[in-house]
Amino acid sequence: MILGKVFERFARKSPVTVMLRGVLEHALPKQRIDELFRKHAVTQREDQLLFSSVVNVLSLAVTGSRGSVHAAYQASADELTVSAHALYDKLQKTEPQVSQALVRESAARLTPVLKAMKATSEPLLPGYRTKILDGKHLDGTDHRIAETRRLSGAPLPGHLLVVLDPELSLAIDAFPCEDGYAQERSLLPELLETVTAKDLWIADRNFCTTGFLFGLDARKAFFLIRQHGTTLSGKRLKGRKRRRGRCETGEVYEQALEIDDPETDTTLVLRRISIVLDKPTRDGDREIHLLSNLPESERVIKLGELYLDRWRIENLFGELKQSLMAEIKTLCYPKAALLAFCVGLLTYNVISVLKSALSAAHGEGAEIQRLSTYYLAEEIDAVYEGMMIAIPGVTWTRTFARLAPKQMAKLLIELAGNAKVPRFKKRQRTTRSPPPQRTGGNRQRHVSTQRILAQR
Repeated sequence: MILGKVFERFARKSPVTVMLRGVLEHALPKQRIDELFRKHAVTQREDQLLFSSVVNVLSLAVTGSRGSVHAAYQASADELTVSAHALYDKLQKTEPQVSQALVRESAARLTPVLKAMKATSEPLLPGYRTKILDGKHLDGTDHRIAETRRLSGAPLPGHLLVVLDPELSLAIDAFPCEDGYAQERSLLPELLETVTAKDLWIADRNFCTTGFLFGLDARKAFFLIRQHGTTLSGKRLKGRKRRRGRCETGEVYEQALEIDDPETDTTLVLRRISIVLDKPTRDGDREIHLLSNLPESERVIKLGELYLDRWRIENLFGELKQSLMAEIKTLCYPKAALLAFCVGLLTYNVISVLKSALSAAHGEGAEIQRLSTYYLAEEIDAVYEGMMIAIPGVTWTRTFARLAPKQMAKLLIELAGNAKVPRFKKRQRTTRSPPPQRTGGNRQRHVSTQRILAQR
């Protein structure tokens, strides 16, 4: 009875914090996390430290509830039976396929909840499942590994390919790589194994390779990828370049392009969509070329506008950097850094479901794109620790872990109804005036603020 009242109080005063914990529990309950570890780990064993405990500690640091991994360990010391050294040893040896499984499983378990809430977006191109692909090189870490301490260069702990489903607003897959110098394209053969028919892949020019384009086409998948200047074999323009109209960013033209695959001695005929930009890109390009194997029935102008939706995955990386601590500078070993980033992707998925529930409960004006991950994370940071002290873990498992997707969706919408949505809306940036020219030169090192105000 007392626990019920306490739970209701948090649900009324800070529903987003309750929702976060509930969605985490539903997406990956401890038992399921440990099952994933046993299924995918090759060399590691559980011993005294369960993998679910490692993920729980790491999530406290990634969400900002604790300022560091060690602070998160100290906060969880009563629940752990091992030393901090044992925790770090586990982090340093967690295999990339285990980290990958966390992202895949979270997306798989949360997708039915989103569909039950009717919170999925309209397809970007009807008849296809759109997937946006991009790579992320992790930032340099501290020089904590002995061999790096005398080096001036920042140690790079690896990189990942991330796949975003824009209709679900979920990171549905990740492909980690421990070598910070390895090319992102080296992971494309592994990615191709996950491709299914009627997929539509949108990607930047770094992924425009002969093998990848032929691989997608062979699997009856489709692509809209910016052309790279040097990576395609035997490319030849065919026919005339025809003007098709305007899109949001410039004039649109179309022409056929043939490319050859030397390994199979086959040729692929593609649509080459050229956009003469009104404003140059950050790299100074005034014209970009997109390649696609979509049928002629798909309008060129629509495809030109569709490519602009790549910004969604850039926003994902921006939120992981600015609102979450997915890149922890003290985690220097590649496996640990990649695990932290994948826990960040898991957290991004959870917060995305929170936004969808708020949108479903409050309707117009609470669209996902208008809600700020930063303000949501700030609210959660302020309340989470006290809530977890007041409500024991078994209550969360009993309440959320075993719910069917429809039950979970209904409960989330009810909780979201208590939220004050204006608190979590993004603030519109105003145009800043350029700073005025300063006087006084180098000789005037300081001034008295009080005297200046008195002169006013």
